[in-house]
Amino acid sequence: MLDVKNVTVSFNGKTIIEDISFSLKNNQWLMVVGPNGAGKSTLINAVSQGVRYTGTVDFVNVNLAKIKPAELAKNIGVLTQSHFVGYSFTVEEVVKLGRYAYSRGIFSAVSEEDEEMVNKAIAMTGLEPFRKQSVTTLSGGELQRTFLAQIFAQDPKLLLLDEPTNHLDPVFQKLTFELIRKWVENTGRAVVSVVHDLSLALTYGTHALLMDKGKLVSYGKTRDVITRENLKKVYFMDVYGWMKELLFQWNKTG
Repeated sequence: MLDVKNVTVSFNGKTIIEDISFSLKNNQWLMVVGPNGAGKSTLINAVSQGVRYTGTVDFVNVNLAKIKPAELAKNIGVLTQSHFVGYSFTVEEVVKLGRYAYSRGIFSAVSEEDEEMVNKAIAMTGLEPFRKQSVTTLSGGELQRTFLAQIFAQDPKLLLLDEPTNHLDPVFQKLTFELIRKWVENTGRAVVSVVHDLSLALTYGTHALLMDKGKLVSYGKTRDVITRENLKKVYFMDVYGWMKELLFQWNKTG
């Protein structure tokens, strides 16, 4: 589905990410991990065509740089960790915006398929009780679910996530990742997500890409990448041992 080859991004003569390559197939969830400043978000921005880069990003054997924006919006969805909402749209109205790429024009009527996809997305994310509620009144977790529902209504083949639950409490972290996992399993789509929480990467990722200082350190199946030795290389500490120690503290409370 996605084939990234030798992608490099530079700003003002400084290289942010260098020579990154990976591929993604249907039903795969790639976790992009690494310390702060590794270039993870820049990689997501390059794939989504948000920044200039050298190299190639092919989507279903077509160069993404040559795909028109409207067609791009039908195939690739992007979910970030925070959203500015300075408008009083209802949850339903925000979710309906996910169908904009499919409309014939700004004044065109909403089709039956659009309505069906919106209703399905709202039901999938458990937002029916909030359907007519203004998004300005929602909690952080409810707002993130709203934008996730917008993505589901968009029905892309590829979903790009940039730390989608970084500021959410554990309940909404689990809910968000479980919703995405079910979406992948039920639709055969694919996901690339930047995460800081290595436990989430191990739990949900089929594959992982470990970065440090803009370069690829390891890429492959999740448990072949997120190893004790690889983590020591980039974090300069025994992350594996520390995580086990934290788990031991929870065991003591049981």
